[in-house]
Amino acid sequence: VVRGAGAAAMREVLLAPALLLLVGLLVLASLTLGYLELSPLAWWRGVWAGDPLLRLVLVEIRLPRTLLALAVGAALGVAGAALQSLLRNPLAEPALVGATGGASLGAVMALYWGWAGAWSLALPLAGFAGAALVTAFVLLLALRGASTVGLILAGVAASSLSTALVSLILNASPNPHATMEIVHWLLGSVTDRSLQDVALVLPPIALGMALLLRQGTALRRLVLDEEAAASLGVSLPRLRLAVLVGAALAVGAATAIAGSIGFVGLVAPHLVRPLVRHDPARTLWASMGAGAVLLLAADLAVRLIDPHGAELKLGVLTALVGAPFFLWRVLAVRAP
Repeated sequence: VVRGAGAAAMREVLLAPALLLLVGLLVLASLTLGYLELSPLAWWRGVWAGDPLLRLVLVEIRLPRTLLALAVGAALGVAGAALQSLLRNPLAEPALVGATGGASLGAVMALYWGWAGAWSLALPLAGFAGAALVTAFVLLLALRGASTVGLILAGVAASSLSTALVSLILNASPNPHATMEIVHWLLGSVTDRSLQDVALVLPPIALGMALLLRQGTALRRLVLDEEAAASLGVSLPRLRLAVLVGAALAVGAATAIAGSIGFVGLVAPHLVRPLVRHDPARTLWASMGAGAVLLLAADLAVRLIDPHGAELKLGVLTALVGAPFFLWRVLAVRAP
């Protein structure tokens, strides 16, 4: 028993350095690999020596893509961990708060009515506004003291309504070009984004993640049950509000800029939770790193699978990998 506890403690100690090392290596690979491979010497020529082509590839194309994959993955990971702890449901994911569906609806409206073509920032801003409006419905229930089951049902209803409205817009779109743009955006990607886009979404993502990470102690006290947590000084309405607002900020901004990318928020907490001995507070930090690793690796994979052909969309790859994992978790939860 002592040996097992020591091994578990050692894994927990090594987890943070391992995640930091993986993130660093993947960031380096993301800046280096692709259609045009760049060595450190090419970085020097591009950034410091002023080679315009290399600077364009490195600073204007790959750097925003890498930063967004890092930020979006971290946001989805920590939001998924917080929601799973709050709802005490291992199958909960960020889409449950309605932010993903709302952001998709707002972005689709911007594409359908041509706002995105008129102003480059209209797409992420509309997506973020949609996430805020749809999540407000779930937040209203949280303020009124709805039960955990009520919050889940409200989130599912909001997401379903958003999906139905997106389908209606697609069905009514008379412009094939607009329809194709909408479909491509819904598939999820961090390509063709600028540093201006990064600067727009990083503040709400950072604010949302910071708010979620502050709830670690309260979520740890919620492990037993809601009555025990309340007896330890946890305000359940305040905790629900903080988690939902944090998840809405982080996931809404991430979805607004990257499109719908599923399963990262579901998979990341399950990968690291056994390594932190199922501690909800430590799971938040570890899931943030694991989500960043997963999305950086996925973005690198879609770039390298066929760099000379049509690039596989990021959301498609995460779904192909995440769906079997989701099925495995469902079977594991239902097993006697």
